[in-house]
Amino acid sequence: MTDHRPNGGVTPYLSVDGARKAIDFYKTAFGAVERETMPSEDGKLLMHAQIDVNGAPIFLSDFFPDYGFPPVAPQGFNLHIHVEDAQKWWDRAVAAGCTVAQPLEKQFWGDIYGQVKDPFGVTWGIGQPTSDSN
Repeated sequence: MTDHRPNGGVTPYLSVDGARKAIDFYKTAFGAVERETMPSEDGKLLMHAQIDVNGAPIFLSDFFPDYGFPPVAPQGFNLHIHVEDAQKWWDRAVAAGCTVAQPLEKQFWGDIYGQVKDPFGVTWGIGQPTSDSN
């Protein structure tokens, strides 16, 4: 098996209700590449997985209340994707089932930026530099 673990930086680790469904959704919505999945002993949940979105790793797993990891809603963060064609990424995410949290439009700092929320409660920022960006 190829080792895809990141060797630097910071890797977000998402706990979601339905990690397998989330991986499949992220493939459709954000072009995720599935790198690794490790099922639980009973095979019903994922205890660990890695996907790459826009070249960056994201770890994820199901909630495991029996082991001290109960379901909680995501809060206080968003996952940001900075790309050259924000509209393309935006359209794909919305078509896959993300809801608009902040419209995609040119912002006061010059970038094109907006936010969508996925069906698992995670907010994604999508940004694109412009010639006016600081």
